[in-house]
Amino acid sequence: MEENSLKQEIHAVLQKFPTKEFSVENLADELGYHGANAFKLIVQALAVLEREESALVTEAGNFKLNAQGAKIQGTFHANPKGFGFVNYDENLDDAFIAPDNTLHAMNGDTVEMEIVKRADQNSGKGPEGKVTNIVGRNYEQVVGEFTKTDDDKGYVGQVKLKEKKLMNYNFYVTGVGLKPTPGEVVTAEITEYPSEDHPDYMVGIAKEVIGSVDDPGIDILQIVYAHNIPAQFPEDVLQEADAIPETISEEEKAGREDVTDQDLVTIDGESSKDLDDAVTVWKLPNGNYHLGVHIADVSHYVKPGSLLDEEAYKRGTSTYLTDRVIPMLPRRLSNGICSLNEGELRLCMSCEMEINPAGNVVKHRIHPSVMKSKARMTYKAVNDILEAHDEKTMEKYKDLVPMFEEMGELHKILYKQRRRRGAIDFDDNEAEIICDENGHPIDIKVRVRGTAERMIESFMLAANETVAEHYCKKHVPFVYRVHETPDGERVKNFFEFLSAFGVDVKGDPDHLKPKVLQNVLKKVAGKPEEAAVSVMMLRSLKQARYTDQPLGHFGLGAEYYTHFTSPIRRYPDTMVHRLIHHYEDKGINAESKAKYGNLLEEIGDHSSKCERRSVDAERDTDAMKKAEYMADHIGEEFDATVSSVLKFGMFVELDNTVEGLVHISRMKDDYYEFIEKYLALVGRNTHRTYRIGQPIRVKVVNVDVDQSAVDFDIVNPEDAPLSKLKAESHNNGAHGRNNHRRGDRRNNNNHRNNKRGKYGHNRSRNNNHHGRNNSRH
Repeated sequence: MEENSLKQEIHAVLQKFPTKEFSVENLADELGYHGANAFKLIVQALAVLEREESALVTEAGNFKLNAQGAKIQGTFHANPKGFGFVNYDENLDDAFIAPDNTLHAMNGDTVEMEIVKRADQNSGKGPEGKVTNIVGRNYEQVVGEFTKTDDDKGYVGQVKLKEKKLMNYNFYVTGVGLKPTPGEVVTAEITEYPSEDHPDYMVGIAKEVIGSVDDPGIDILQIVYAHNIPAQFPEDVLQEADAIPETISEEEKAGREDVTDQDLVTIDGESSKDLDDAVTVWKLPNGNYHLGVHIADVSHYVKPGSLLDEEAYKRGTSTYLTDRVIPMLPRRLSNGICSLNEGELRLCMSCEMEINPAGNVVKHRIHPSVMKSKARMTYKAVNDILEAHDEKTMEKYKDLVPMFEEMGELHKILYKQRRRRGAIDFDDNEAEIICDENGHPIDIKVRVRGTAERMIESFMLAANETVAEHYCKKHVPFVYRVHETPDGERVKNFFEFLSAFGVDVKGDPDHLKPKVLQNVLKKVAGKPEEAAVSVMMLRSLKQARYTDQPLGHFGLGAEYYTHFTSPIRRYPDTMVHRLIHHYEDKGINAESKAKYGNLLEEIGDHSSKCERRSVDAERDTDAMKKAEYMADHIGEEFDATVSSVLKFGMFVELDNTVEGLVHISRMKDDYYEFIEKYLALVGRNTHRTYRIGQPIRVKVVNVDVDQSAVDFDIVNPEDAPLSKLKAESHNNGAHGRNNHRRGDRRNNNNHRNNKRGKYGHNRSRNNNHHGRNNSRH
C-alpha cells in the first residue's frame, strides 16, 4: 500500500458515504485491508486527511468526510429555469445548485461540487452546493433535423434539438465535416459546450446523415441515436455471425445430455422470433414436480474476445421499441441457430429442478444439453387451454394438454410460495401501440397478462433463483441480479405517509422485510388509496442492478437471484452461461476463480447502465407515439384516473395507458393547494380534492408530439369529492412561489419513473417478449 494511494482510497470511501462515521476498523473492513501494519498505515493516512481538512474527527473519535469545502462527485440534474440538483448519495437529499453555481453543467453530467450550505433539518431544506468541475459529459453527440436560419451566427446551420433537457440550447454546425441539406436528420459531435462566452448554445460537427425528416420511422430512429444505442451491426460482426453454421454438428453434441425425448415447448408472444427458453413439467411418483427450463446456449456461439462478444457487450441488451427491435445479437443468431425453433436441434443450458408441493426446490441439476422443441406455443393458445378450455385448441394440442394442466398446477404452487416469503407483486397494465405502414399510431391496446404469461414468469424465476443459489454456495465469482433493502429513512417517510390513511405498519424501517410491504398492499387492496400507496411504495424502493455480489432480491423476497433465462437479449445472461461452462470445464479452483473474478463487477455495472439506456429509449418512444396518437383526438373526452399529484398539477392516465398533465393553471374553478402529506390538491374555497387513484373525466386540449406531452382539462370539476384536508400554511400552496426548489426537481419525469418501479420493472418487450416479466426483476 503506497501512502498516497491509500489516502485516496480512504477519501473515496468517505466521499461515497458523506454523512457516515467510520472507525479505523470500519475503514479497514471497507477497504479489505487487515493486519497491524495496515491498521497503522490507515491511521497515518487519516491524520493527513484531517490536516488537509478533508476529514473530520467526531466526538466519538470516529472519522467522516468534511463536507464543508470538500469536493464531492455526483450527477447533475438540470432544470429549465437555470438551477439544478446534484445527486451524490442515494440516502441523502440532492444538493441544490443555484443558476450562478452550475458552471454551465448540462443534465446528466458527472460533476465535482462543494457544499456551500449544509442541510437544515428544522426547515426541511436540503444542502446547497456549487459545481467546481465537470468531470464527465453526459452528451457527446446530438441528433436532430438540420436547418438554416437568418440567425446562424456565421455557422453553416443548426440542429433542431427535441430532447426536453436540451430545449434551452441552440446547436450550431461548423463548416468542418459534413455539410447537410436542410431537412436531413443528422448526428453531430459536440466540440464546444455551453460556457461563459456562450451559455445558451453548443457547437459541433455534423457526422452522419441518418435520414430525412419525412422518412417513415425517422422519429424513433432519432430517439435511438439520442440514447447512443448502436442501430446497425458493423459489417465484420455480421460476417462473423454469417460464418456460424446453421445446423448442429456431431462434435458439438459431445459432452451434452440429450433431452430430445422430452416434451419441451416454447411459449411466447405470437410474433416472437427469438425464442430463448423451452420448458417441460411432469409429475413424479413421490408427488413432486419435475420442472425443466432449457435455455438457448448463446455462449457456445458468442466466444470471449470475438467481435460478436464485443458488440453484444457494447449493446448490453436488446431494445424493444414500438415498431422495431434493436437486437443484441445479429438476427442470424437471435432468430436462427440460437432460437429454439420447433422441430430444430438446438444447443441448450438446462436447469432441471424437482419441486415439492410446498414450492421448494429439493433437487436440481445444471448442465449443457441438446434439445428439440415439440411445439411453438403462444400465450394465447395456452390461455385458451388453461382458462377458456377451448375445444379446438385442446384438440389441436391434445398430446400436450395434460402437461399444460400440470404446468398450471405447479405455477400456482410457486406463486403461493413466493407470496408466503413476501414477494411484492406490482401488476400494472402494458400497452401495445398499433402503427400503420408509415409508423403512425392508429390504436393502443391494453394487454392483460393471463395464466400462461404468469406461469412462464414463475418458471423463469425458479430457474434464476436455483442457478444463483447453486453458484453462490460454490463460492465462485458470478453475476447476480440484485435488489437491495430500501433505505431506512425513505421507509420511515413511507410509513408516515401510510399513517395519513390510517394504515398502521409494524416493522423496523432500518431492517425491512418484503413481507411487511406485501401486507401493506393487502390492507389497501380495492380501496381508494390503493394507487397512492403503490406509487409511494415504489418511490421508497431501490433500483435493481447487476453486480458480482450476492446481495439478494428484496422485491422478490429471494436470498439468491441472477438472470439466466434470456441470453439472446441480455448480456448478463450470456455471461452467466459462460461462467457455468467455465466452471464445468475447468473445475472450481484458485485458477478458475481468478480468470473472471476481476471482470464481473465492471460487467455488472456496464450491463446495468445499458439496461437503463434501453428502458429510457423504450419509455421515450412509447411516450412520443402515445402523444402522436392523442394528437388525432384533440377535443375528445375520456375517462381517466389520477396517476400522480404534484404542486404544479396532476398527471392522469387514460384507460389505454396514455398519460398527460392537468396543469394547475388550467384548474380555474378554485385556488388549489398541494398537500404533500396526502399527495392531494385541495381547493381552498370549494374543498374539491384530487388524489392519486381517483377517477376523473378529462378532455384533450393540447398535444406537443415533439415533447411527447399531452395536456388535459377537467370536464366536470364540480363532480370532484370534497375533503377537509388543509395545507399547513398558505405559502405552501401550489400557486405559491416558494416551492421551486424541490418541486421542480425532475418534475415531469417523476411520475413515469414511479410507475416503472425501482426494481427493474421494465415496460413490456412489445410483441416479442410480452409476458417475459421476469425481466422486470
